[in-house]
Amino acid sequence: MKNLILAALVMSMTSIAGAAELESGLKPGDSPPPFNVRDITGPKAGKTLCYRCMYGARPVVTIFTRDIDENVANLIKEVDNQVGANGDKKMAAFVVLLTDDADAAEGTLKTLAKKKSIKNVPLTVYDGTAGPSSYKIAKDADVTVMMWNESDVKVNHAFAKGQLTKKSVSAVAGDSAKILE
Repeated sequence: MKNLILAALVMSMTSIAGAAELESGLKPGDSPPPFNVRDITGPKAGKTLCYRCMYGARPVVTIFTRDIDENVANLIKEVDNQVGANGDKKMAAFVVLLTDDADAAEGTLKTLAKKKSIKNVPLTVYDGTAGPSSYKIAKDADVTVMMWNESDVKVNHAFAKGQLTKKSVSAVAGDSAKILE
């Protein structure tokens, strides 16, 4: 009987350990490298540029997403609110839609910006669903959020398709305080 209980305990712990959190993107302590995007709704709309370069050492939230659903839209709005409220701290953010059809994505992002009144966060596209290779975006990650300050990643969240929930949107947006310290 003891062996049966021990075996069940070991199997239970193995399944918990096997259910590791999805890893995607740069880890805390990494320095985010430059990469180019096409700005759709930001101050440089229509231009290809490097927001990573433009924002420099400022506190930055970057959302990489392969799809825009209601939870992603709500996350973008929450981050937009945070950036607006922390202008005195020079907080910045940008969204990167990873897509194989950047032209089609343009309309989606413009509609989102208008519908959610996004004012402080440029919505951009990156040509290719894999994203910039130096950022190590996992193929299973539908949404990867990285936050950095002084060119040092402080926060990383990754979500598989359908895993970003209303509760996690609030938690991720709340984590932006970690890059303002």
